[in-house]
Amino acid sequence: MKKITIHFEETSSPDGIEVILRANQRDEEIEALINRIQNGVSDSLTVTDDEGTTAMIQASDIITLSVDGKRTDVITSDHRYHLNQSLQSLEKQLDERTFIRISRYEIINLVKVVRYDFTLNGTLRIELEGGIETWASRRCIPAIRKRLSGKE
Repeated sequence: MKKITIHFEETSSPDGIEVILRANQRDEEIEALINRIQNGVSDSLTVTDDEGTTAMIQASDIITLSVDGKRTDVITSDHRYHLNQSLQSLEKQLDERTFIRISRYEIINLVKVVRYDFTLNGTLRIELEGGIETWASRRCIPAIRKRLSGKE
């Protein structure tokens, strides 16, 4: 993550707020920051279903987001949608208190967790609403354990 320096300058202009971002290039991190400034933490996503129909879904309806080839699958309780957006940018866009990265390929909604089990061999099985079962990668387990214990 880039170092962010913030300067505030008061102005007499009644027209609103002007934000200027300075960086050596406009990359995914800058795009995510622009999106967060404009929209706040995202509470909805524009997605596409298998028929190509575009829909707006609430972040609270998302159970899991996972990478499938070059697209990201978004699973809700009643549908599977697709996004052409990386998990890295989604991770920055979604509320970090609700969503957590559990592997290189998946982000889950913590509110949708039904049960989780730390196994004897150090893996983590997570059961989500709708009977969805997934596994956390070993490198993500310390952060997940910390989050689930509330010691963050």
